[in-house]
Amino acid sequence: MRVITQKTVGAASVLEVAEVAKPVPGPGQVLVKVGAAGVNPVDTYVRGGGFKILGEPPFTLGWDIAGTVEEDGEGFQAGDEVYGLLTFPGTGGGYAEYVAVNAADVVRRPSWLTVEEAGAVPMVALTAWQALVGRGGISAGQRVLIHAAAGGVGHVAVQIAKARGAYVIGTASAAKHDFLRSLGADEVIDYRHEDFTAIDPVDVVFDAIGGDYAERSAKVLKPGGVLVSIIPGNPGFDVDRAVDLGIRFELFMGVSASGPDLAALPQLKVQIDHAVPLAEAAKAHELVESKRTTGKVVLVP
Repeated sequence: MRVITQKTVGAASVLEVAEVAKPVPGPGQVLVKVGAAGVNPVDTYVRGGGFKILGEPPFTLGWDIAGTVEEDGEGFQAGDEVYGLLTFPGTGGGYAEYVAVNAADVVRRPSWLTVEEAGAVPMVALTAWQALVGRGGISAGQRVLIHAAAGGVGHVAVQIAKARGAYVIGTASAAKHDFLRSLGADEVIDYRHEDFTAIDPVDVVFDAIGGDYAERSAKVLKPGGVLVSIIPGNPGFDVDRAVDLGIRFELFMGVSASGPDLAALPQLKVQIDHAVPLAEAAKAHELVESKRTTGKVVLVP
């Protein structure tokens, strides 16, 4: 089968096509023919050597997958359409024609997701769900501020918060406001020309930016509110500062593969910015690194 591999870390050009043996599923695993594999920012960091979670090259990137089960077993039948997140960080391997995945980490693809959308969903949706619901504890009637709301994680976080009954405020460039409103955002703020700290106090802030955004976001939280950050490298905040301000700080350090969490997701609209052929993985990485995409980039056969 074909995979995308790299022999060294570096620019997107280090990604290349290789032929390897089809994987053999181990105990508790199923073999999936990949119909779409999501490309996430973390993939570009690992490829470039800035995030050393796969050790030294050669290795194959990719954690988001959607496709078709090849053989009966582990509660699935050949032909079942599934999607899920490979164990993260694990060993990667999603940029391939076939992948062996833990059966507990995949679920049947719902009818409201195309295979491309399903391939784009797992990491961003599980991140948003586990951070907002698991750590932030959002509930009906709360006011929630979501930064980078039109991004890969952000546009899913908006929908999850809305489905939980929250009043949702999102920050994004003006060109993406209509998109956010179509997802259910109640208010949108152009971060380039508006000061989000001028809004009425909120119960939860979801921070996908870090740096000084965290300190500024703390100013709009109600007493006892929660700041949830998904930026482990430079969250710009800490627990001691939260105590001083009378709020709670939750640093979400990493997403976990989980079939049950995927099954709990509400119906989502998933924005696919580009579907790129597997052999052109370098192009997909360049698109993600441009930071100009709306929604997700996926690799397809």
